[in-house]
Amino acid sequence: MIDHVLLERAAIRGGGTTDVLIAGGRVAALGADAAADPRAATADRLDLAGYLLLPAAAEPHAHLDKALLARRAPNPSGDLDGAVTAIRSAYATMDEADVRSRATEALHTALAHGYTAVRSHADVGEGIGVRSVRALADLRENAAGLVDLQIVALTAAPVAGAAGRHNRRLLAEAIELGADVVGGAPALDPNPHAAVRTLAEAADEAGLPLDLHLDETTDPDMLTLRRFADEVARRGLHGRATASHCVSLGQQDPATCREVSRALADAGIAVVTLPQTNLYLQGRAEPTRTPRGLTAVAALRAAGVVVAGGGDNWRDPFNPLGRIDPFETASLLVAAAHLPVADAWESVTAHARAALGLPPVAPAVGSPADLLAIRAADLDEAVAAASEDRIVLRGGRVVARTRVIRDIVPALEGQLT
Repeated sequence: MIDHVLLERAAIRGGGTTDVLIAGGRVAALGADAAADPRAATADRLDLAGYLLLPAAAEPHAHLDKALLARRAPNPSGDLDGAVTAIRSAYATMDEADVRSRATEALHTALAHGYTAVRSHADVGEGIGVRSVRALADLRENAAGLVDLQIVALTAAPVAGAAGRHNRRLLAEAIELGADVVGGAPALDPNPHAAVRTLAEAADEAGLPLDLHLDETTDPDMLTLRRFADEVARRGLHGRATASHCVSLGQQDPATCREVSRALADAGIAVVTLPQTNLYLQGRAEPTRTPRGLTAVAALRAAGVVVAGGGDNWRDPFNPLGRIDPFETASLLVAAAHLPVADAWESVTAHARAALGLPPVAPAVGSPADLLAIRAADLDEAVAAASEDRIVLRGGRVVARTRVIRDIVPALEGQLT
């Protein structure tokens, strides 16, 4: 069986086109070396003329168990409290088959758009138990050849003290079922700092990474990131901890923001910013001088923190939108976080994979051949236009392809010239 592929005439960042030889799931040669390699003579060939070749994307923060629930679980208030109430009211309808069906549909869309790695949080707690973890574990096994799927056990509050005993038991059950990461939302706990400590302890004892929803509010008085950095450093979780959301960091004075950002960098904590959902949920109570629902991206990057961009909720009570598309997240980071296009794209590729503990991918010799070809002349056009015309490769194998046909009515075409 031929296990090598020659990608021909692909546009690359920096200009020009190149051939790319893939063998054994990795990039083996580029340019003239690719064409001259003896394996090229028998390789399957894929003409990428007109396509820009990029690293495949990674989604560092999704909620596959909730995906596509917006119509079933409406959120009239549009805020975070309303979303939490709406999703809890929908738990009774979310059996394993339902979760698996919606999650599969969302994951297929993600793959077609260029994601070959996804980290998904799954609710664990009263009303839902661990059935979402069980459903996603089945999906992870079925999708193993297509997407790296990581499951975060999103433990309900409370988790600390005697009141949290039941939820801690459910977390242990979720870990036994195969959850890859310990998660939770300490702000919802009566004692947020104790919740941070409890969840960090659980991750440490289980030997798992830690990914918490932290400070998902524009209230500057809510700032658990310092405690999180202390716990991560104390337990030796450097490089295995992620802080998601961190919205209130964007409301701090510059000195506090710099100090906290340095603490996160020193502790080896990655931050995941989630522009669409947080811009949608936050700031609704303030009709003028509305605060931005975004973390302090510039300060974090300046401190050396790995800042990844994620889509978060995909058409559910927390966010009725979401195209499940890395180019959408990148474009929002350009507009809302004022990142250059290249940095925004790195946030959904290299930085996202780093946050997930995965090796980088690129059209570079030796890299795993998880690649995305999109019809575009350059990265600016790719992010701005986000053409659906894409080819996705996983380990050098084409796993998704979307073709776009555009027809202009001839009479209209004449009017436009």
